[in-house]
Parts: sequence; structure tokens; C-alpha cells
Amino acid sequence: MSIFNKIFKLSKKTAKSLLNNKPPKKLLKTELFSEEDKAYILNELTNKEAIERRESLAKKINTEADWQLVKNEITRPVIKLNRYYAAAAVLVACLAVGYLIKQNYTAVDAPQIIVNNIEVGSDKATLTLEDGSQVELGEGTSFESENANSDGENLIYKKPNPQNSQIAYNYLTIPRGGQFYVELSDGTKVWLNSESQLKYPVSFIEGDTRKVELIYGEAYFDVSPSTENKGSKFKVYNNDQEIKVLGTEFNVKAYKEEFNIYTTLVEGKVEVSINDKKEVLKPSQQANLDLQTNMFKVYEIDVYNEISWREGIFSFENKNLKEIMTVLSRWYDTDVIFENKSIEKEEFIGVLGKDQDIVEILKTIQNFGIISDYQINDKTIILK
Repeated sequence: MSIFNKIFKLSKKTAKSLLNNKPPKKLLKTELFSEEDKAYILNELTNKEAIERRESLAKKINTEADWQLVKNEITRPVIKLNRYYAAAAVLVACLAVGYLIKQNYTAVDAPQIIVNNIEVGSDKATLTLEDGSQVELGEGTSFESENANSDGENLIYKKPNPQNSQIAYNYLTIPRGGQFYVELSDGTKVWLNSESQLKYPVSFIEGDTRKVELIYGEAYFDVSPSTENKGSKFKVYNNDQEIKVLGTEFNVKAYKEEFNIYTTLVEGKVEVSINDKKEVLKPSQQANLDLQTNMFKVYEIDVYNEISWREGIFSFENKNLKEIMTVLSRWYDTDVIFENKSIEKEEFIGVLGKDQDIVEILKTIQNFGIISDYQINDKTIILK
């Protein structure tokens, strides 16, 4: 494992200590680093000659064609970077030039790209109306009906008619490589991630419980309070799970090909029910329903990692490469093949921008020593 990869495995507490200007030695109380690694890091952070050597090398390498590429990969800024990971990134940038010295700056062979048809995801969805007709929504399109309108990036429903006594349902389906925002007729805001589908009423009936169904995929809900809706409750259904909203903001992740449903509370309270089991979640708690065993557990988690996708960021912690590539494959609408199965369990802790080209991301993972090489053929990525 490269020293870059080890640095990105630093705990949040360790990264935070860097922000608070703690002595460098306190950053190294981890079994991740060998004694040789620790000696090297301390030297590069504190030794005057090492600092001068890095500065001198930076000027020298700057004359080489590959320096800009290397510089971009080790210090690339990410919008809205989690501050703990930002600390680790600063540490990596500080050590990177010195590490290049230590390794004699051996350039990585260029990967094989036969045809690259992998595009960054965008705002797009298919709206299925109550009569079964479908409307494609996306950048450059517009839509208007009696109940809703869209500018191609958002879908906004009109406030319910108090005289309405019948429920008609719409479906919003997000493809791989897509995302979309919808505001329901009661004012509830929903952000839908790639490969998701939501079923909801065109207009809620005043006074009745407001019910929606996340048929599959991932959605972030910011629910309009019952006080603004004549006291009516709000419930989200998925499979056999029911979520009764007692507060406002939460995330539900329930993909078709996965065997777990994750409900993460951001603000307020929600009650998660499965069969005869019920749990009331507090902020920063996550309920995990295992569909294979029907086991239901609640954990304390770092909420940011679960909801950063809504802000245009992939934030990974304690995730292995296979899990990470599953997330990326949905956003970039691509297939991933692990030619080297042993790297599937390699963990990568870091932050990636959803606006990045897939090649940029693969190069970053390669530079941290997690993969030795990769190949792109049309819309398939092969990791080696």
C-alpha cells in the first residue's frame, strides 16, 4: 500500500488535529504507518532541508511536461470539500513532492482507452403522468401541465386544490447517469439520485396522511411540516418498510440490486417500521434493514458521507473499491469489470466531484496505488 493511500486512511480525528495545528507527531499515532513511513513524514513536515528540497524540486519538475498532470492529481481542489478530508488532502499535497523525490519520479504508463463514451451525469428524468403518457425531462426541455411545470432541471407541483377528493399518481424515474429535483404539491422537496423511481400523488387530499413510495433507488427528503398541511402526517414506503416522518430531513437508499435499505436522519425525527419492529431515529443515526436476514439495526454515522451526493460530491469513508465503483457506475452510466479481483476490497477514503470526468477519477485512484492500471472500452471500465 502506498504512503498516499495510507494518508487518506487517516481517521477524522487525526485529520482534525492537523487543522488545529497539533504537533506532527500526534498525527502518526496510527498502525497504518511503518516506522520508516513515520520517520519520512516527520522529516518532510519539519526538516528545513526537506522543505527546501521540495521547493527546489518543484521548480525543476515544473519544466517537465508531466508536472502539471501530477500537480493536478495530488492537489486538485474539490468544491465543498469535507473539512476533515480537506485536512488529509493538505497533508498529501505537503508530502507529495517529497514522495516523488523518494520514488525518483517514475511516471505511470498511460492507460489504454479504445473508445471513451462515458459522460458525466446530468439532470434528467422520465415523468409518467396519471394517464400513462411519458414526458422526458432534462436540460434544454420544458414542460407545463394543469398540475405541474418543469424547466428541465426541476419539477414543481402546484398547491393542492382543497376541493380535490381523488388521488392520481405520477412516477418520476431517474436513469443511470441522471439526477433530478421535484417539489411535491405540499411543498415537500425531494432530490432523486441516479437509477431511482418515486411514486407520488399529483395532489394530496387535505387532512389525509400524505403517502409517497420510493420504489427503488435513493432519495433525500425535506418534508413540509404537518403544521402547514392541516396536521396531516407524511409517510414514505419502500418494500415492506414504512417511514413515518416526525421531523424534516432524511435520506433513503434502497437500490434494486442491493440487499440493504438505509434510512439516514439529518434533522428532526423519523420512525422506521418493518413488520412488528419500530425504531425512532435521532439526527446522525442510520437504520439498516438487511433484506436477506430481515435484521434491523441502528447505527451512529457521519451524515455528510451519506448525503453529499445531493451537493454534487462523492464522499467515501470505510468503503471498498467495489462499493465505490458501484456508486460511480450509476452516475456515469458505465459497467465496471475487476480484472484483478484482489483490489475489490481495497479501501479508498476521499472526496470526488460529480462534475469530474471519469478519466480524472480513475487517474486519481491509480496515483494513490489502489489500482495498477485501467482500460476504457466504449462504456466499460476494466480495473487491473
